[in-house]
Formats: sequence, C-alpha cells, structure tokens
Amino acid sequence: MLLEMAAHLQLSVGSPLKSQFKLTRTFSISTHKWANIVRCSASTAPPKRSYRITLLPGDGIGPEIISVAKDVLKLGGSLEGIEFEFKEMPVGGTALDLTGVPLPEETLSIAKQSDAVLLGAIGGYRWDNNEKQLKPETGLLQLRAGLKVFANLRPATVLSQLADASTLKKEVAEGVDLMVVRELTGGIYFGKPRGFSTNENGEKTGFNTEVYSASEIDRIARVAFETARKRRGKLCSVDKANVLEASMLWREQVTKIGSEYPDVELSHMYVDNAAMQLLRDPKQFDTIVTNNIFGDILSDEASMITGSIGMLPSASLGESGPGLFEPIHGSAPDIAGQNKANPLATILSAAMLLRYGLGEEKAAKRIEAAVLETLDKGFRTGDIYSTGSILVGCTEMGEQILKSVDSRVLC
Repeated sequence: MLLEMAAHLQLSVGSPLKSQFKLTRTFSISTHKWANIVRCSASTAPPKRSYRITLLPGDGIGPEIISVAKDVLKLGGSLEGIEFEFKEMPVGGTALDLTGVPLPEETLSIAKQSDAVLLGAIGGYRWDNNEKQLKPETGLLQLRAGLKVFANLRPATVLSQLADASTLKKEVAEGVDLMVVRELTGGIYFGKPRGFSTNENGEKTGFNTEVYSASEIDRIARVAFETARKRRGKLCSVDKANVLEASMLWREQVTKIGSEYPDVELSHMYVDNAAMQLLRDPKQFDTIVTNNIFGDILSDEASMITGSIGMLPSASLGESGPGLFEPIHGSAPDIAGQNKANPLATILSAAMLLRYGLGEEKAAKRIEAAVLETLDKGFRTGDIYSTGSILVGCTEMGEQILKSVDSRVLC
C-alpha cells in the first residue's frame, strides 16, 4: 500500500502533493529486510515547538519505564515538530537516600518551572519502616500539593487485543471504556486534625479527618462534567452520603453544579455499590467522579478489568501550571532491574502528557496508535502474556513501540 501510494505521488507531476511526500527506505533489524516508508518532506513539516519536561524516575521499576517512555516521547514529538528539554530529578526513596527527604526543594522547584512532569513510580520495601514524613509516598503527596494538581484523570479501557487478559468474562470486559475523575488534594489524605493519641482507656488511637469545602467539590465536579461532555455524556458521582457528612455535602454540591450541564446525565451511587457494579456491569459507566480515597480504590479496581494495572496511565491537572502524568501502578520492587516491567502505562501517560499537558493531539495519537499496532503484532510483557503471543521484556517492548511510531505515514 505504501509503495502504491508513493508511486501515485511520484507520477503526479505538477501536483502540489508531490512536494509533500518522499519515499525512504529503512532496514529492519528484526526481519533483516528493507521497508519503504512514506514521510512528509521537510518543506511541509510543522513548525518546531519546544517544551521543558521534568522526569521523575523514582523507585523500583521507575527508572526502566521512564527511560523507555522518554525515548518514545522524544521520537513521537520530533516527528510532529516538537523538541523536548528533559531534566531528571530525584523523588521518593531515591531522594531519601540522596538528600534525606522524599521531595527535595530543588525537585519541586524544577517541576514547577517545567511545562509538564512525567513520573515513574514511588516506594519500596526498604523504606516501609520509615516514619511517615520520611516515607517515599509522602513525597508524592507533597508533589501533588506543591504542583496544585487537584484533578486526577484515570482512564480504564479494555483494548480488544487484551480482552482475554481480563479476570472478568470476555463478554463483561470487552468494550469497557470509562474514566475515573478523582479529587486529588483534599479529603482524608490531607484533612486535619490527624495523628495519634490515647483514649480514656489508655489505648493508643490513630485518627484522620475526611473534610471537603464546597469550592473543592465544585472545581472537581466541573472537571468531571466537562470530561463527560467530551465523552458519552454520562456522569456518575460516587459517595457515601448515607453515612458521611462530607459525602452529603459532596452530593449536594455535585447536584448543584449539574444544573450548569443539562446535556450531561448525572447519577449518584454509594461507593460500596459502585465497587460491586464495576465488576458486575462495568460498561454501564462512562465517567465517574469521586473523592480522594474512593477514587484511589475504585480506579485500581477498574484497572484490573483491563487485564493489568501495567496498562493504565493517569493525568493530574490543576487550574494552572504543569500537570503531573504517571502510570497508576506501583514501583514493583520485586521485579526492578530485571527487564520484566510493562512500560505501556508510562508510554500512554506520555501520550496524556502531550494531549492534556501540552495540547499536542497529533503527537498523542501517534503514540497511542503505535501502542495498539505493537499489541496487534502480538508483543506482550509478562503481566499481559497469553499463549500464542510474543513474550518480551521492558526494553524490547519499548523498541517495538519505537518501530511503530516511526513506521507510519506522517502527513
């Protein structure tokens, strides 16, 4: 098909299309054959744009998956006229070992000055016994607060290539395409008072506070309604309004904001029922909006519908400033450094960075299409492997994605 297209273009003497394409040949290391690729000529290449990206590899498998995603981001961007200036900084356990704190001031400062932030993973067994303020995860919470990113978008889509990898029956999982919009900087993870005390019986107690202001709820609700409006026009707000006062206010405010979006169908669901419905009939959901802790749990549950938590990206956005983009999986220290990690969630997070962080839709679509093409070819890391597919490691999966990114008609 590419040869036929190139031949047609070359024969069209005098046509303005002729100057827009050129036929090049590239050698494939895997097949030991030459391939023909139609590329845009330099004269029609889009103007160069430049962005500063802060890379936070973090812990465990973080450095491996960030390395792969950086290469994909760099190539995909360059083919769309985008240049990146990357700055790598420590965070989490790595930062603890280097500086004694999980989020160094310099790391946060560099992140704030960038156009977007791409994070790998945070945490590991070696820091589990640290005091709370010296845990890697505290650095992540501080990073989100420091960047003032309050809206976390977590898509959960069952790709047709991986429908059999889901733990649910194929007829239940196939076709699932939902988005969890999670409030990220409020609720019980940040509420005060919190801490430890002693009760009247002399027993040690631990306590946290689930608290939201009306304005915090309103702003995440608007993000969710706007997201639903761009999808299929359905929004389900998840709470525990039959028990919790914070949830009662949540439902009241979401309903109020809903009057501004008559084109979006709003429903409400208790969190325990939502957890059950995600497994019973996940296709009923389009967009879900919920608080910090419920969103943390439900989005992880939704990830397993897709077949692997290693497939799901996320975007954390604020009202201004750089967004934070990261896979939703953890640092997987048990497989760190073994070339077993699945880099696809991080690569797809890089695509979300392009779309939501930089407004570069074409480059985002290029990378997403490359992921689908690579899966179509049968390449799988261990977490999504099934009989008949091709088992590859983190590095080779990245190499296959790069081939797909660079083997497409670029105009």
